[in-house]
Amino acid sequence: MMNDAEHRPPNPFTSPTVVEERMKHKDSIATTQAEPRKRSVVRSAAILLIAMVVVGLLVLSGIIPRLRSRKALAAETNELAAPTVLVVLPKRGAPSQEILLPGNIQAFVDAPIYARTNGYLKRWYFDIGSHVKQGQLLAEIESPEVDQQLSQAQADLGTVTANLHLSQITANRYADLIKQDAVSQQETDNAVSDLASRNTAVKSAQANVDRLKQLVSFEKIYAPFDGVVTARNTDIGQLIDSGASGGQARSLFQVAAINKLRVFISVPQIYSQAAVPGLTADLTFAEFPARRFQGKLVRTSRSIDPTARTLNVEVDVDNAKGELLPGAYTEVHLKLKESIPTMTIPVGALLFRREGLRVAVAKSDNTAELVPVTLGRDFGDFAEITTGLTGQERIVTNPPDSIIDGERLNIQTDKRQTAAGAGPGGGR
Repeated sequence: MMNDAEHRPPNPFTSPTVVEERMKHKDSIATTQAEPRKRSVVRSAAILLIAMVVVGLLVLSGIIPRLRSRKALAAETNELAAPTVLVVLPKRGAPSQEILLPGNIQAFVDAPIYARTNGYLKRWYFDIGSHVKQGQLLAEIESPEVDQQLSQAQADLGTVTANLHLSQITANRYADLIKQDAVSQQETDNAVSDLASRNTAVKSAQANVDRLKQLVSFEKIYAPFDGVVTARNTDIGQLIDSGASGGQARSLFQVAAINKLRVFISVPQIYSQAAVPGLTADLTFAEFPARRFQGKLVRTSRSIDPTARTLNVEVDVDNAKGELLPGAYTEVHLKLKESIPTMTIPVGALLFRREGLRVAVAKSDNTAELVPVTLGRDFGDFAEITTGLTGQERIVTNPPDSIIDGERLNIQTDKRQTAAGAGPGGGR
């Protein structure tokens, strides 16, 4: 028997060929439907990317100028914060063996003349400006009290002298009588002791007379040395108090020896070893513009003043003609045996710090550096630097008080001060 399936005619829709064709048709339909979707996604992504790019460009266009402005503001702030300073090159001192120092002239001997006795000024013989010789009479004092005391002392001396004479006679008599046993030994000893006492009283009275005579001799005041009367502080009839009784003594005259003068100068420590006795020193004065008075360094204190760091030096100068006056100001040109290289800078460039004297130097990158220096002579507007500078530094002439190492500087060159700086350093 045969199955129904075997005798059933084939279904055209279930044949493999038909099924395959259907599947291909479905795939084609799906592909046709997916292509628009894919295009839509790509288009959306492109639009989103373009939008992001546009937004990014807009953001960058706002941030970049702001950053540039901020950077420019910071640079401008830093530039304005940097102090504007003037710089000059230090002036090298001339390689000379001469230094210029200020000095005050003093008389070789200058003494006030006081009275040694009390009284009234009877007369004076020399006024200010008078030349006197040693031993010349300057004035006379009238002292009636001292004269009366001398008269009394002389009378007392006469009395004790008479008593001494009587005691001598008595002692001699007792010495003869004791040999004859006419008097006792006690009486003889009393007479001898009285003689010794009278002798002592005479000596005391004589000493008092001599003292009063010396006071009377002080009524005349003499010049102690050759010189010039520079002051007269008394006049005729004025009461004179020697101060012996506790009063206030006052000088009557001032006498100065001006044939030779002393000049004391303070030599900076850096030159102290070269300043030795025997050096030549010329003195110049404003009142003698074309002249130099020759002096000589005669002695030094051999000690550095711890406050000023200077050596006290005495220069003597001859003044036989009397042209130079005590008390005058002079400039001493001291000729040293050794030359010391120095630099000259404006005084305003010096910084007095706790750690010591400093000078602000502008380095090649326009930053500040504080350099320790040693100060030499002071010329007023300019100062001499003995150590610390080589001559190639750019010195800040107007440093602010707050300047520190590494601080940025706004540099300007002061040509005027550079030219003026040549003054004090040269020609010495």
